[in-house]
Amino acid sequence: MTYFETRQSDAILGEWLSPAKDSRILIYRQGNKYYGKITWGTGTSPKDEKNPNPALRSRDLIGLVILSDFERNGTDTWENGSIYDPREGKTYSCKMTLKDPKSLSIRGYVGIPLLGRSEIWTRFNQ
Repeated sequence: MTYFETRQSDAILGEWLSPAKDSRILIYRQGNKYYGKITWGTGTSPKDEKNPNPALRSRDLIGLVILSDFERNGTDTWENGSIYDPREGKTYSCKMTLKDPKSLSIRGYVGIPLLGRSEIWTRFNQ
């Protein structure tokens, strides 16, 4: 991968704010895959209470990896990953599309992307 390709593929790195502005997610890279973890939140519970696995319900949401195994596909899309929604305790297939440097479309779905729900995260700047 060239320097320019690396810079483009890393365009999603950094902290993003959820649409409700009640959580921040840090997107980072490990090898050639992209992940995201919760770094801040104002939800009603600090624990993963809705997790379908009772053994995981006491884990902290801050630091929890909710975006996993994304691969860059094209110039502005990351696919083949999954997103965990702690509000529902469910994991979905997911696709991320960088709309512009400050807007990231997150599409969670079951089966095919057509059957899903999207939301726009905004880049968090301190």
